[in-house]
Amino acid sequence: MLDILHQDHINIAKLLNVLRDILAAIRSEKPVRFNLLRDVLSYLREVADTHHHPREDLIYEYFTTYRCSDPSIVTTVLKEQHKQIVRKGEDLQELVAMILMDAVIPLDSVATALEQFIALQQQHLDYEESTIFPLLRRSLTEDDWRHLEHNWMHMTEDDPLFGREVKERYQDLAAQLLSA
Repeated sequence: MLDILHQDHINIAKLLNVLRDILAAIRSEKPVRFNLLRDVLSYLREVADTHHHPREDLIYEYFTTYRCSDPSIVTTVLKEQHKQIVRKGEDLQELVAMILMDAVIPLDSVATALEQFIALQQQHLDYEESTIFPLLRRSLTEDDWRHLEHNWMHMTEDDPLFGREVKERYQDLAAQLLSA
């Protein structure tokens, strides 16, 4: 299960690179494909917020209930990070939607919001990969993982971008990732 979550993190990191390229284009006043930015944010919201984080939460809740002497190690930091990422992502999606509807938005505002969003996402990935995942590997037993896997199976769904088949709404984004 952690291997699947780790692969999700690798996929999210690829998307963060796309966002960094878009940020660089904004900062250097080059043309920006805001529809691509919209698609990345849409994917992150759809998949990370509705599939990835709930699967992580399943493991984290089990861990804090049965194996952790100090649940705040997991719950306080991660829940706050998840809330901030969702809030910053929603704010950024609103800016992009307004731009795509031809509203005049200062690009500095978009760049700042994008930069903050990327930083939050990266901090979150780094924290889970360096602190939380190793802690889980050390602490959870084979029986724990079997129990979690039973509940996990009800939460699996094919990834619309990195899965077996790319969904139509993410074709442009998939092409961008292949060309990078």
